[in-house]
Formats: sequence, structure tokens, C-alpha cells
Amino acid sequence: MDDLLLSEIRLAAIAELLRSESVTFASMQKSIATSNGNLGAHLAKLVAAGYVSEEKTFVNRRPQTRYRLTSLGRGAFKIHVRQLQGLLKAAR
Repeated sequence: MDDLLLSEIRLAAIAELLRSESVTFASMQKSIATSNGNLGAHLAKLVAAGYVSEEKTFVNRRPQTRYRLTSLGRGAFKIHVRQLQGLLKAAR
């Protein structure tokens, strides 16, 4: 099992990124309903692992950070799901 994807917040972030090409920090924070600091810490771990890319820009003179799921992150998620399916089959 991928320890990075066992966290509820990190898994929720990956799920958000699977649905969209890119997501702003603000919209992800609203969707996941967690604090800025908590989400920031979890996203930093995903970025450090190469599962998520981060792009910082300015929009109307305000900082904006957008996140995208990388191919490595997408692959890790697929493997994670397969492993979970294997555990469910074994438990039956």
C-alpha cells in the first residue's frame, strides 16, 4: 500500500485532481473542507513525491496556486486501487 495515499486528505486531493485538469488551492480547500495549513502540508508531501505538480502565478495581482495530477501520481493511484481491490477479494 502507498502510505502517501492512505491519508484521507491526500486521497481527497488526488480525487479532486482526477476530476479536473487543474485545481486551485482555494477551490480544493473549499471542496475538501479542511484548514489551509492542513491542506498545504498534505499537498507539499504529494508535490515532493512527484504525484502532483504545483504552479504559482498571480491573477489580478493576487497569488494563485494551481495543482495538477502527474502521470506518476495517476499511476500510483491506479496501483493503490488495485491493491485495495485485492484486499477486498482476500477478505471475502
